[in-house]
Amino acid sequence: MAVPLTIRRIISIQPIDLPVFHPIALRLINLLSDINYKVIDLENTVNEDQVLAGHILKLANSTTHIGRVKVETIKDALIRLGAHHVSNLAMAVSQAALHVSKNGFVNDIMQELWFHSHACAVGCQWVAVNKGHRNIAEQAYLAGLVHDVGKLHLLKSLERLVNAGMAQAALERDLLLEIFTELHVEQGTRLMEHWNMPAVYRNASSRHHDPEISPDDVALAIVRFVNIATRKCGLSLSMEPVQNLLELPEAAMLRMNEDNIVELEHVINKSKDIVF
Repeated sequence: MAVPLTIRRIISIQPIDLPVFHPIALRLINLLSDINYKVIDLENTVNEDQVLAGHILKLANSTTHIGRVKVETIKDALIRLGAHHVSNLAMAVSQAALHVSKNGFVNDIMQELWFHSHACAVGCQWVAVNKGHRNIAEQAYLAGLVHDVGKLHLLKSLERLVNAGMAQAALERDLLLEIFTELHVEQGTRLMEHWNMPAVYRNASSRHHDPEISPDDVALAIVRFVNIATRKCGLSLSMEPVQNLLELPEAAMLRMNEDNIVELEHVINKSKDIVF
């Protein structure tokens, strides 16, 4: 089913003013892109939104982080968990809150999309840590989390159009999946460039479906591999058949073996149990 030209045209000209990123989470990422960032600036930024800060502390002290020292303030979290980890928590908490809608159909799709994106994030971090790339584990997590942000933008754009009495037919699952297939990379790239996101996250959004990638781009290889692994676990909107994961070129790049894949699938499936 091809996406009708009228719907494609209307979607493509939608302004980038829909909430697909939390402003505090974006500011944290921008602050961390400066190697001379100051912890006090990060702390003050998070504390501008006390609801978000509270959710970050709750998640930082959840069973997901068993073994870590209990944190009671954002400053404690930044010092004990690390600035990049706290930034990732902020993005994850805020993204979970953004994947909701009053429209029942849209909300169901957003929840599916959230479970997929979060599973990718957790899986990407696990691969980085366990396959010799611990130094990019936090980047891998966030790259996995935001690689499909174009789909979230498309959903919110379509919801707004439907509420305005336009594009009613777009809220039908098969057509919606076709819209995702044709437009989510384009829209994700547009968003990443608009918000001036660091290159590693732009690549994850714009190149996770490229025919091939550079053998030196480890972060992108991780995102691509885990993205496909989520399909095998039933945590993906895509209905494409999944080939043997070990046959993927990314598997060779990352030196994945059968035991790794079994463990990764367990991690992906457990990601559904993390409450935000």
